[in-house]
Amino acid sequence: MLITHQGNNQVKNNKIDLLVQQSEQFVIFEDESIDSAFARFNTIITSLKALDEGYSSKNYVKKFLRALHPKCRVKVTTIEESKDLTSLSLDELIGNLKVHEMIIMKDSEIVKAKRERKSLALKA
Repeated sequence: MLITHQGNNQVKNNKIDLLVQQSEQFVIFEDESIDSAFARFNTIITSLKALDEGYSSKNYVKKFLRALHPKCRVKVTTIEESKDLTSLSLDELIGNLKVHEMIIMKDSEIVKAKRERKSLALKA
């Protein structure tokens, strides 16, 4: 019975090590949506919590901010300067980033539409 228990602990510790490594190496890709990135991140932290190896919420927030693509650096700096990261929940952060993402997408659509109108005007 003792061997099985030690084996289970070893398996658990190996899973924890793998998940910690995944969380440390977690990156958000340039063309990835906040929803997609959060889904991947949430899978890792939920698994860690299930194994009783969760970080504090503020560490998740900081980690997610660090994982954002460099093109989001201005937004990350704004959040870091305007929010108390020790009390900012991951859900609040994700909501904030999703609003930012929607604004960026809308701005991109406006710029694209202006280019198309300019192109049509030049052809005429």
